[in-house]
Amino acid sequence: MTNEEFNTLFRARTLRFALNIIAFLEIVPFNSVTKTLSGQLCNAATSVGSNWRAFCRGRSINEKYSKICIVVEEGDECQYWLEIFNHLCYGNKHLFLL
Repeated sequence: MTNEEFNTLFRARTLRFALNIIAFLEIVPFNSVTKTLSGQLCNAATSVGSNWRAFCRGRSINEKYSKICIVVEEGDECQYWLEIFNHLCYGNKHLFLL
């Protein structure tokens, strides 16, 4: 697989991830707690894909390194927010097992 093929596949994967997160958030009951958690999770999930695209357009090794670090950081943040949702028993945790 070439870098270009991998980049294209990962663009699609990060878009699908963001859309799955948005679908998950649509079924979470709305209250003052989930409003804040949902916003944080949605921001982090959409940031993964947008920063991956920025990584692909990086003009230097340093710029690419900076962007890929943000992708990893935002992905980790998504995991954190999903763990909180899971511990609070909000949403359908089986949605992402498909």
